[in-house]
Amino acid sequence: MLTDEELIELIKGGEGGEGERVEFTSAAQDMDKLRQAICAFANDLPNHNQPGVLFVGLKDNGDCAGLSVDDALLKTLGGLRSDGKIHPFPAMTVGKKKLQGCEVAVIQVMPSENPPVKVDGRCWIRTGPQRAQATAEEERRLTEKRRWGNLAFDMHGVAGATVEDDLDMQKFETEYLPAAVSPEVLEENARSAEDQLRALRLVTRDGTPTATAILMLGVDPRRWFPGAYIQFVRYDGGEVTDPVLDQVELSGTLSGQLREADFLLKRNITTALDMSGDRHVEKPDYPFVALRELVRNAVIHRNYDNSTAPVRISWFRDCLQISSPGSVYGEVTRQNFGDPDATSYRNPAIAEAMKYQGFMEHFGTGIAKARKALKENGNPPPELRPEDTFVFVTIHKRP
Repeated sequence: MLTDEELIELIKGGEGGEGERVEFTSAAQDMDKLRQAICAFANDLPNHNQPGVLFVGLKDNGDCAGLSVDDALLKTLGGLRSDGKIHPFPAMTVGKKKLQGCEVAVIQVMPSENPPVKVDGRCWIRTGPQRAQATAEEERRLTEKRRWGNLAFDMHGVAGATVEDDLDMQKFETEYLPAAVSPEVLEENARSAEDQLRALRLVTRDGTPTATAILMLGVDPRRWFPGAYIQFVRYDGGEVTDPVLDQVELSGTLSGQLREADFLLKRNITTALDMSGDRHVEKPDYPFVALRELVRNAVIHRNYDNSTAPVRISWFRDCLQISSPGSVYGEVTRQNFGDPDATSYRNPAIAEAMKYQGFMEHFGTGIAKARKALKENGNPPPELRPEDTFVFVTIHKRP
């Protein structure tokens, strides 16, 4: 990232004005404008191939605005990366600086390797000192800038698959597209289905469906990914050798699997009357929210690249275990696994697609939500155990 001297040079900008790599704002109240600025810098339409910088605490002419930059503000600004509004995740840093005697928050945004980057379905770019929504032609130019060799597995094409034979285009046009792109943009830009698929990172440069497209919109996802299903088994005891009470296999698109999993979890949760307090209340043996979040995590973050194993839900008499193929990834280690500040995405495009489909509100909060729900329900905290090829989560029944 840039040094203090380089940041000061950007502030000076010749006459102290904004440019294609610089934006000033005197306050941090309008989060939508900050997201748009981050999005525009990440798209880097002019091809500077250098960080764009948003200075929070400077007036439009570069003078100091006298903003107090505290830890709460820095946390809020840092949260813009993963609050579910910007797709795909921007590479950015947030820090407090004192430049030319002025206290500012500095957001440095690296050009994305996988443009176009969007905020709530709208693509923003920067041309000169102005920020604006991209036209259809400008989005096409951004798509052509992708660095295909550096993309995650779920963004690469599935060899042999075609849009015509392997994607449910009706589902794409009636469900996925309206959820992923704002109605105004859809109305303004009458683009072909191929252009829409490409802009949403669902096909490669040559039109081949990506792994995400097959898993989210595929006619038969398991034809290409044999392990892409959820296996549910309920045992009459505490061991896998005990009699099986129920066994279900959930296949199809990932969104379809998760909807079926929600129904299955609710069906197996038992509610009892809690008479320990002044008021008698009904409490489940497991809070649905916790199980839902942990199952979704297992499906979204699993290894689809070279594993034929399913996500497994093993429901025992006093606990249940969720196993997900794949181990820790990126910046997440066995030591910091489950820490809300440690987030890396093996499948960023799948996570993005799940956000569009309403299965996620904020990125990186699933385990935290599960812990909170378990605590409020009186269950012990979940046991997280990442191994070499699987991640295991054990949830114990409420006493």
